[in-house]
Amino acid sequence: MREFNTSGPNIPERHYTIERTDLIRKGIKLVENERYFTIWAPRQTGKSTYFRQLADKLIEQGYSVAHINFESYKQTPENTFLKNLTGELNKFWSTSFGESNLSDIFYQIEQMNDKKCILIIDEVEGINPEYFGTFLHTIRKAYHARNEHCLKSVILVGVSNIVGVVSDNASPFNITDNLNVPYFTTEEVQELLLQHETETGQLFEKKAIQKISEITANQPGLVNGFAKKLVEDNPDKKKLTYTDYLKVEDWYLTEAIDKNFANILNKAREERNFVERLLFTDAQIPFEIDRESIKLLHTNGLVKKDENGYVAFWVPFYKKRLYKAFYPYTNGEQSQISRTIFAPEYFTETGNLKLEKLIDTYKEYIKRRGFNPHREKDENGKYKSIKEAALIYSFETYIHAFIMQTEGKIYREAQTGLGKSDIIVNVKNKEYLIETKIYYAPKQFEDGKKQLAYYCKSLGLKKGVYLVFCPNDIRYPEFVKEQTETINNMEISTFLIEYDETKW
Repeated sequence: MREFNTSGPNIPERHYTIERTDLIRKGIKLVENERYFTIWAPRQTGKSTYFRQLADKLIEQGYSVAHINFESYKQTPENTFLKNLTGELNKFWSTSFGESNLSDIFYQIEQMNDKKCILIIDEVEGINPEYFGTFLHTIRKAYHARNEHCLKSVILVGVSNIVGVVSDNASPFNITDNLNVPYFTTEEVQELLLQHETETGQLFEKKAIQKISEITANQPGLVNGFAKKLVEDNPDKKKLTYTDYLKVEDWYLTEAIDKNFANILNKAREERNFVERLLFTDAQIPFEIDRESIKLLHTNGLVKKDENGYVAFWVPFYKKRLYKAFYPYTNGEQSQISRTIFAPEYFTETGNLKLEKLIDTYKEYIKRRGFNPHREKDENGKYKSIKEAALIYSFETYIHAFIMQTEGKIYREAQTGLGKSDIIVNVKNKEYLIETKIYYAPKQFEDGKKQLAYYCKSLGLKKGVYLVFCPNDIRYPEFVKEQTETINNMEISTFLIEYDETKW
């Protein structure tokens, strides 16, 4: 029986596998045109699985394909590199090359014209920089004479944008083609899960499939990870439900030790202020790859260019977990808040939550304590987080303290935009959607309400709470006020939390 794969390239006989037909066709066309090209994408995008599928198709067409991984060669001496390179070429191409130096190896290649050979180098950035440039220059020389020898295509694969790496090391290097390996489409995710359903009879509820697709942004590694965990945790269930999905999401957000997220977190910490601006403000930052912050975060799979040309989070799961990772848990505020909450006071006789009362008591808390307790400090006592983060975290701390007294649940919705935090509160089997947002301009204020109404509808809820933090030194339009109104048939209640921006 096959399974969902979360480590290394797929083996179709063992793993549920999507054959990326259109992408394979593009790769074959580049090879047929004798192009030397690059493939780059963050980890867990299915690069290795893809180029192995491509290699199989090329072999069927009469090509000899060598695929070699140089992931851990940063400190490897050149003689070891040459020995392994020639050994792999001889194995895949049935040749008998010697290993004296790079020029000699490629000279031997250039003397062959009775084969059609392909060289795929995976993790190309892992090659020792002492001879990486020489290696690229040697490939460039082979490229210019490719119609006279056997090496018809070289494919360089990496997790960085190696077009830039190549240009830096072999300029003017005319391997200019780059084949993008995108995430799955929603249809491909459905096809992958259908393979499991067909082979085992165990079904995925439609809403569970939708949520897997949303939170992973269809990233192949995460899709397989969520599906694998769902199946492993529920081996005897006939249908995997939305409730089962929520348990897996909670595990991923609070317990899973994931090496790929660990890399994301390390990169986010390097650019913490930039990432927090995306998490907590309405900043619309143009996506410009030459900005070092954007390049670093993009090549590691954290941000992308949205449909309007601005920087946006790529994968909602990463955004959710970063939000938690930056949370200042050591401030002790939650336990202090819990002492003041008597939960029965916040419910009607029919069990409905008195949201107005809850927010009024939160306002009183803010007047007493302010927001600085919700900012994280470094070892020198300097604040590490931007002050806007403290606004959002203050309410999150307060609502968590309240929920702990009610045996309810709180979780974050996957589809969240910039400058706001959408949380769903579930108490006494009733759900409430609360959006927290920082006020920046009238248009964004109004757009936020419409977006909240859309989220309410998508979740099957009739009401939403719009909690907006407002500086008290601004002259606001008349419509920026606390009120309850109907927007697109949804009841939206707006609450304003004033704060002294200048003093704070």
